[in-house]
Amino acid sequence: MTTDIRKVVTGASIGNAVEWFDFAIYGFLATFIAAQFFPAGNDTAALLNTFAIFAAAFFMRPLGGFFFGPLGDRIGRQRVLAVVILLMSAATLGIGLLPTYATIGLAAPLLLLILRCLQGFSAGGEYGGGAVYLAEFASDRRRGVTVTFMAWSGVVGFLLGSLTVTLLQALLPAEAMESYGWRIPFLIAGPLGLVGLYIRLRLGDTPQFAELDKADKTSASPLREAVTTSTRQILQVLGLFIVFNIGYYVVFAFLPTYFIRTLEFSKTASFVSITLACVVALVLILPLAMLSDRVGRRPLLIAGSLGFAVLGYPLFLLLNSGSLVAAIVAHCALAAIESIYIAAAVTAGVELFATRVRFSGFSVGYNLCVAIFGGTTPYVVTWLTAATGDPIAPAFYLIVAALVSLATVHTLRESAGRALAQVQ
Repeated sequence: MTTDIRKVVTGASIGNAVEWFDFAIYGFLATFIAAQFFPAGNDTAALLNTFAIFAAAFFMRPLGGFFFGPLGDRIGRQRVLAVVILLMSAATLGIGLLPTYATIGLAAPLLLLILRCLQGFSAGGEYGGGAVYLAEFASDRRRGVTVTFMAWSGVVGFLLGSLTVTLLQALLPAEAMESYGWRIPFLIAGPLGLVGLYIRLRLGDTPQFAELDKADKTSASPLREAVTTSTRQILQVLGLFIVFNIGYYVVFAFLPTYFIRTLEFSKTASFVSITLACVVALVLILPLAMLSDRVGRRPLLIAGSLGFAVLGYPLFLLLNSGSLVAAIVAHCALAAIESIYIAAAVTAGVELFATRVRFSGFSVGYNLCVAIFGGTTPYVVTWLTAATGDPIAPAFYLIVAALVSLATVHTLRESAGRALAQVQ
């Protein structure tokens, strides 16, 4: 990888890492946030309100996609990426500086909601923009591994968030965590975002967009053009990312809580399991993305979706075997299957669109899928488990998602190794 590509990868990926760092710290600090931003007396209601505000960010993501996608197709990818990381880091830093309910009353949860919505809005331009930026800089033979740094950086951010919160809880007394310790990860995210902004401001725009702009061939209305000319591709992205998102949120967001509440293991056991699952993903994703550049996107997408469809139920049985070692093995196996799918999905989705509408089309399809199937997954699988009384129930949701995405994969043409302009 050349020095220029390294700078491009770093600049595009760091915003996604910050986003997932924030996702992890908000989830792990939910009980502290509930105590600080809602009135005392009903801990359950406060926690539910905290997660409701957390979920609100996901419903802002499509709005961000609708806004930043067309903007990126009109004024350029690099400028939009600079704006979204500034918004995201400012909002995250703002949460760390917010006065509590005890200080300003109802204004505290209202401001928390506004900042979370701003985070979701900016995230709507982050993932799609970063993936498009990397795709348009990458060589045809290494596009898979280059673009997949976006997904890899998300796991890095999540793992760093988890480690940061765990380390703080180990080092600080409970009183200190409740008083100021919970703010520290949010305050860390602010400077990280500024580093990302600095890197992005030093980057140029992609050769493909620069060529389009120089020829005065950028679309005057990219969103309208994407919806009217690339409806099939947007639907393909939506279908392609169903199991991507459900699998991701089951493995990295739902299972840590499942270990504690359903399997009745300790918080330490849950932390060890999610840490090992993240390490498995970090080890596998990039080599598998390299493989997708050699053998194609479709074989990995088929293998990943089939893996969930065939092994989802047996692995949830293993999770519920009563053995901690077996449960951790099952968790890591699910992370490995998700890694297979991740390694090809992002690149395959970006490759579906023409340069004029690539940012708009991919952002709309991806963010709609995240809002519908990503942020809702922990709630849906928790509800399924409670409603059926069956701890294996989440496996069925995962299996159905895998079959839908598998059907979508069969509508895709193979795009590995081909020039972006020749794929559509």
